Amino acid sequence: MDTVQINIQETGNETIVKFVSNSILINGGSYEFNNIDEAKNSPLAQTLFYLPFVKKVFITANFIAIQRYDIVSWDDVAEEVKDQIQTYLMAGKTVVLEEKTAKMNPIEVYAEVTPNPAVMKFGSNKALTQTDVEFKNIDEASKSSPLAQELFNFPFVKEIFISENYISITKYDMVEWNDVYQDIRTFIRAYLQEDKVIIAALPQQETKNNPETVKKNLTDTEAKIVAILDEYIKPAVASDGGNIAFQSYDVDSKKVSVILQGACSGCPSSTITLKNGIETMLKEMLPNQINEVVAING
Repeated sequence: MDTVQINIQETGNETIVKFVSNSILINGGSYEFNNIDEAKNSPLAQTLFYLPFVKKVFITANFIAIQRYDIVSWDDVAEEVKDQIQTYLMAGKTVVLEEKTAKMNPIEVYAEVTPNPAVMKFGSNKALTQTDVEFKNIDEASKSSPLAQELFNFPFVKEIFISENYISITKYDMVEWNDVYQDIRTFIRAYLQEDKVIIAALPQQETKNNPETVKKNLTDTEAKIVAILDEYIKPAVASDGGNIAFQSYDVDSKKVSVILQGACSGCPSSTITLKNGIETMLKEMLPNQINEVVAING
């Protein structure tokens, strides 16, 4: 078994800390437990509730968030909790007893056109991932996502971007979406109905193109840029099947570099969005700190 590593990550709420894993904990979705009785289907959560300061436990595909009571400070107990979770996972114990058939909601998958004619967005009422992932080819997908790997078996599929509740697929020019989107929609719906694995492991992307990596150790200005992108920009581009993530900020040139993913990557209208939307907003909200915004296709 690969070594499990847990990293401690603070949140905007001082009573809540995230314990982020380098391995997948559960297959999609998330679970929230308010007490040990609610945690009957999660042996890990039950173990954590035996700690007297644990108030709530929230489990997702790649992290466990814990809310504490005020009887302790996270500075005093976070490392101990991290070690306990890491030891538990290394022992190969069950995180959540996921029910594959009971109380299963009907799966819905819908197709939407995007501003990028090469990309179609397939939305779902099922949570797919807590961390955005992008695959440029079947070799990348084979190491991380069984779903993406199978989608690449369609000969016209060029790239795949999986977000919280949608999949953006970029096609080759060999076909028109009108001729093939229904086949993709039917396949994704059947795959999700069978509750197959969506993300088996988080891809080991290069640091320079990994939005999660660059979020660490941000300067004050960089943190403000990320907050603006997350609050004002991402929801808008996500509705079109894309994603824009912060990559870097050069304090001397005052240049912001962002990563375009999903429908945004290679989109003919992305330059207009970049200049008239993102750049204008950042200049207005961070006066005298931004000169230019440039894009890197993910």
